[in-house]
Amino acid sequence: MTKPLTAAALAAMLAGCAASAPMISGLPPVQVTASGETQPVGTNRADAADDPAIWVDPANPNRALIVATDKKAGLHVYDLTGKDIAFTQAGLVNNVDVAGDIIVASDRNDGVNAHLAVFRLDAGKPAIVPLGRAAAGTGEAYGLCLKKSAPGQPITAALIVKDGTVRVGTLTLAESAAPSFAVEWEHKIASQSEGCVFDGDTLYVGEEVGGIWELKPNGNAATARLVAPVDNQRLVADVEGLATIDHKGQRYLIASSQGDNAYAVLRLPGVDYIGRFAVAAGAFGATSETDGIEAVAGNFGDAYPDGLFLAQDGDNAPKAQNFKLVRWDQIAAALGL
Repeated sequence: MTKPLTAAALAAMLAGCAASAPMISGLPPVQVTASGETQPVGTNRADAADDPAIWVDPANPNRALIVATDKKAGLHVYDLTGKDIAFTQAGLVNNVDVAGDIIVASDRNDGVNAHLAVFRLDAGKPAIVPLGRAAAGTGEAYGLCLKKSAPGQPITAALIVKDGTVRVGTLTLAESAAPSFAVEWEHKIASQSEGCVFDGDTLYVGEEVGGIWELKPNGNAATARLVAPVDNQRLVADVEGLATIDHKGQRYLIASSQGDNAYAVLRLPGVDYIGRFAVAAGAFGATSETDGIEAVAGNFGDAYPDGLFLAQDGDNAPKAQNFKLVRWDQIAAALGL
């Protein structure tokens, strides 16, 4: 007589079935290796490292720092050797971006009402100086990106609420008051979204199970177009971090194809598919399950003479999660750009 399965035995059997399910893989990516990595974030044994941004010194374009989130604790600053040189506690901050010396992060400490956490980077010390929080409407703050603008110009921010609501507006800083965020236009994507990046006035947003959306402002709303769907070839769900970079007079959009540990590269403004790459095992290990990414062109010395690509590494065992640094010229050469 067959004994009935206990709840524990059934759970183990189902887990075994799930573990044996094949991972979906897209088109074969070209392989590159990391040239460096940051020290791990402080929160261990958890999904904690999330999103990086790159600050370039306006007085010395060859100098850059990395600002990155531990989404369970706060913000780190790393130099390009990966050394952790500053940290500030900020609780549940998810995505981060920089505009000049201003750091903005999506603040999830209130799961009902979204906020933008605002800081100033004192790059000389270095230190992260809190400036306050700006209310940003209802919902759980999730994705965030800033529009690149000239020094002294208003900061345009895009906040992505976890349910797919996109709010774009102006972030205002005042010496004697808390920061404020005024929404200029809004758009609702059907499901959970997070990664975003501006290309001029155009905003690209990653819907995790859907693909990359192109949003163009149209009054207090937006004209939306799905420009790169999840197709299990170029993009495998979840679609996570987005970044842009200039290379030889051409602009490219990069997306984290988290479902198969790869990164898709698309040429702007047509969003034409160019190829895929993966960060394979090397001196600093491979990347996997990447959330946030960032990329910047420039000469940052012998280690990164033609730009830098950053990727969150979801599995940096036995240490806590961290961020991997990759020479952009190696990626460009592998893709034949």
